[in-house]
Amino acid sequence: MTDSKEHILKTSFSLFLQKSYKEVTMNELVTAAGLSKGAFYHYFESKEKLFSEVIDTFYFRNMTIDYSKLSHESLYNFYHDYAKEITKLINESKTFLDTKDREANINYFIMMFDALKLFPDFRDKLRETQQKDLDAWSAIVEIGREKGEFESPMSDEQIARMFIYSIDGIAVYLLMNGSYENIENEMIKLWDNFYKEVKD
Repeated sequence: MTDSKEHILKTSFSLFLQKSYKEVTMNELVTAAGLSKGAFYHYFESKEKLFSEVIDTFYFRNMTIDYSKLSHESLYNFYHDYAKEITKLINESKTFLDTKDREANINYFIMMFDALKLFPDFRDKLRETQQKDLDAWSAIVEIGREKGEFESPMSDEQIARMFIYSIDGIAVYLLMNGSYENIENEMIKLWDNFYKEVKD
């Protein structure tokens, strides 16, 4: 990806965080990027195409966990690594996520709903990502059970879903309150207690 294209994507994402897709104009996007119209349109000929790539970049590429990097020795190590990896991704993305503007934070979710309306394949990509998450968490729960790390009447998938659903809940809560600074601590605190319950 060229520097100019990456710059357009970042500045556009920041602008979409301030306003909804419908409210942002192409003129505003060009002005925010600080490029000539010719240079801007060389990369993106329409707001819709730009928005599609913004969504693909900041929802599916930059904020995706690489599960192969996490420890698979135990569920305990896995979820601790996961929390660290989430913090790392957020720190790398601070330029567009670390904002005190609560409206901008809310727009992170509004953007997702706009994408669901505008792009039929967005829902499919979302489901595919969610299935990968569930498969990864279910696999590590299975490993932990087989190693005798815990015993629980809950199924592997149920335990995996408890972790996944709590990720979403913590993220929404912190996003609505304007800061991701404590996300790792919030995750670990909740998960350590849940892990203890599963083990007992």
